[in-house]
Amino acid sequence: MSDLKGLNRRRLLQSGVAGIVATGVMPTFFTRGAYAQDFCNNPTGDTVTIGCNVPQTGAYADEGADELKAYELAIEHLNGGGDGGMIPTFSSKTLKGNGILGKKVVSVTGDTQTKADAARDSARRMIERDGAIMITGGSSSAVAVAVQGLCQEMGVLFMAALTHSNDTTGKDKKRYGFRHFFNAYQSGVALGPKLGEVYGKDRVAYHLTADYTWGWTQEESMIAATEALGWKTLPPVRTPVGAGDFSQYLTPVLNSGADVLILNHYGFDMVNSLTQAVQFGLRDKQANGKDFEIVVPLISDLMAKGAGAAIKGIYGTSNWDWQLSDEASKAFTKSFGAKFGQPPSQAAHTSYVQTLLYADACERAGTFYPPEVIKALEGFEFDGLGNGATLYRADDHQCFKEVYVVQGKEAPANPFDLLEVVGTASREAVTYDPAIFGGELGPDTPAMC
Repeated sequence: MSDLKGLNRRRLLQSGVAGIVATGVMPTFFTRGAYAQDFCNNPTGDTVTIGCNVPQTGAYADEGADELKAYELAIEHLNGGGDGGMIPTFSSKTLKGNGILGKKVVSVTGDTQTKADAARDSARRMIERDGAIMITGGSSSAVAVAVQGLCQEMGVLFMAALTHSNDTTGKDKKRYGFRHFFNAYQSGVALGPKLGEVYGKDRVAYHLTADYTWGWTQEESMIAATEALGWKTLPPVRTPVGAGDFSQYLTPVLNSGADVLILNHYGFDMVNSLTQAVQFGLRDKQANGKDFEIVVPLISDLMAKGAGAAIKGIYGTSNWDWQLSDEASKAFTKSFGAKFGQPPSQAAHTSYVQTLLYADACERAGTFYPPEVIKALEGFEFDGLGNGATLYRADDHQCFKEVYVVQGKEAPANPFDLLEVVGTASREAVTYDPAIFGGELGPDTPAMC
């Protein structure tokens, strides 16, 4: 049957081309808004389905839960509910609260378990069983890279949420994948100068690193940033995701000669490794005639909450913060807080924004046809979604925008007032040549799932 469908499709294409040659008139098959029907999960009814693939269990489950809240809110706003959130502040004015291209938005969810294989299986089910035309989610770069590869194969856009590895839009970038979240290189560029300012240029760093693509590139980026200051680096130690007990990795730090511990950990792993490091007395220790310091390059409010008092004074970077004063951030924080009774995390913010960006690209393209949606996203300049003026670079599908240096507050005013923005790296400062990370985007040829 599939061979017969393929033969009919070729005949249709051949007859269409022959018609163009004979008449010089472009048939509607090829015109804007009237694309071929044979692309994966083209929505023909009155709804359009997106797949929200997040860690509902595992080391990054807190982030996943906040992402799901954000998707729920974004879909509500796209369908005309609530106060519209960031839609009124968004510089693009295509979204009218009537879904996407007049179709009501619905969603299906999956649990990545913070595991690449489980994430691919979950995404495949949502595409093949549930008819998802776009997959979004993340919270692990290993997951994001795996799902992005699957989406490239199946011709379905992947609007990555929380993924921070350089590889996602570097060596593993894909034409069908787009990332709004910042990356490890940008964390290093933003954080390095602040560390040099507050801790000096004569330091010895010891890295504990999550043993997968994000941890590796975060470690690499932080080493580059700190060694540029003059810091020395001891041989890094890799730790498994979900280790729980980090005592066996922390004990050697005490007599290593290091005076800074850099925790390239995220989610529950960061909460556990930081609190255990403080319990080991590292923050009360002196080494090389200096106060011992701990750095967490990537921090979120959710992790800060989990770490409690251990987060006080700790420096790191964030993609976004709910206390930013721009109108878009205030609008999103207000909407999220009213619905869920708490401020949104950076994971929630990027999830919400990616959903709006996909919907807007479809509206601007006038179709769900993936190659045209991709064109609408590539090189797109926008504002009004937090982070200031932002570019979706065509070369690698990485967003470029402001990056924030944050520090754990010593005296929080309330249970959510845990991090303070203490520095901002401009979009220009964190922009780099895409060639340094390699990779090829690949074709935008639509596929049948």
